[in-house]
Amino acid sequence: MNLTPHLPVLQVVVPLLAAPLTVLLRRRAYAFAIVLGASWASLAIAIALYFQVQANGVVSYAIGNWPPPWGIEYRVDGLSSYVLILVSAIASVVLPYSRASIAAEIEPQQHYLFYTMFALCLAGLLGMTVTGDAFNIFVFLEISSLATYVMVALASDRRALLAAYQYLIMGTIGATFVVIGVGLLYLMTGTLNLADMAQRLAPLRGTRPVLAALAFLTVGLSIKAAVFPLHQWLPNAYAYAPSAVSAFVAATATKVALYVLMRYYFTVFGEPQVFARLPMQQMLLVLALAGMFGASTVAIFQTDLKRLFAYSSVAQVGYIILGLSLGSATGLSAAIVHLFNHAVTKGAIFMLLGALTATLGGVGLARIRGIGRSMPWASMGIVICGLSLIGVPGTAGFISKWVLVQAALERGQWWIVFLIVASSLLAIVYVWRFVEAAYFDAPPAGAKPPAMLRWQLVAPSAVLVAATVYFGIDTSFTLGAATAAAGQLFGAGH
Repeated sequence: MNLTPHLPVLQVVVPLLAAPLTVLLRRRAYAFAIVLGASWASLAIAIALYFQVQANGVVSYAIGNWPPPWGIEYRVDGLSSYVLILVSAIASVVLPYSRASIAAEIEPQQHYLFYTMFALCLAGLLGMTVTGDAFNIFVFLEISSLATYVMVALASDRRALLAAYQYLIMGTIGATFVVIGVGLLYLMTGTLNLADMAQRLAPLRGTRPVLAALAFLTVGLSIKAAVFPLHQWLPNAYAYAPSAVSAFVAATATKVALYVLMRYYFTVFGEPQVFARLPMQQMLLVLALAGMFGASTVAIFQTDLKRLFAYSSVAQVGYIILGLSLGSATGLSAAIVHLFNHAVTKGAIFMLLGALTATLGGVGLARIRGIGRSMPWASMGIVICGLSLIGVPGTAGFISKWVLVQAALERGQWWIVFLIVASSLLAIVYVWRFVEAAYFDAPPAGAKPPAMLRWQLVAPSAVLVAATVYFGIDTSFTLGAATAAAGQLFGAGH
């Protein structure tokens, strides 16, 4: 049987079927094997779809053979195939790490539930990326969000319950805004198919219901993406969730929400509607700069490394929004490539912090003093990823910021270049706090030598650290695919 024509739907069905299987079997080892196999299969499918798009153009799959726009369409283009690879690759690396990391963070009898929720979250994120139906995006958004709330709450730390509750409240508000926006678009166009909706919206641009839909979708997805100042759920969720959850969610959830925002802006509403007729560029620019400087400043004063790098994530989302605000193909390329590069970098950081937590019992600055000598490999990995957050040449983060600088120079906005450099200096300060504690402070008095880090935690982390360096040198995939996707989106917008 030839499964190639069915790859778009298999992308979602494989992890979705893995979830109930783990509940039925309830055995920790079986649950891990099933979800790991599903994630690796998803990665293989995503790569196959990417090459299929490169060879043949957009891939359209009609669910139940109902042709769009009458039926639900799964639609894979350059951007969605790029994000599918990102999400499934991160899942494929985090899952082997999770088997060792959750041992000390989640009660053993709940391990199978963790894998169930992980599979559901993965299916939801992949579904949001691959579907071409507006209401389907909302459904998959809720699937991934509900699974994430549970995964955060599974941590043995009692503070995780409050973090999950805060995330639930904010996430529910965001989802409500999204579904209101989708409802308004459906009332105006009579369709939920994104491609068909874009065509029907063309003569309706500038009408109040369409502008209201744009506003609701922008706010709702900005909450999900943790755009400043709608990021209040993120620091606690990242800090108190199990390490594997922090790594996976930090690398994927906000990135997929930003992908959906780009999809609505450039595919559905169209770039002229969003940027030419409304002051969206100015608004997004202000929010981006507020996030870049505000969150970085707060990060400097954190004493727990998970919270420090959680606030750093809000600042890095600001760079992606800055790319969008520039309203050019180069700016959009910068946003898309930073979406990928930051996911790889931040996933590596949270995995390494989880490895340190398993050994030291926490990652407060007081606990990690002197680990540069006792745990050199993990410390060096965090430093390398910190350099990527700063934007040092030879790391993935440099590529993102370099393209951002090019986009600002294209528009003659030298002051934005200055602000990008200034915000990077703040990143130096909060990364230096780790360097100072790990390499220049003496270990706590009377502290026992820390145990060896488990290779099951270090090896998967090393994969993402290596990727952070590799994608800072070879940009043929990351920047090449991002540039091509940005060109396609701007072509659709015009």
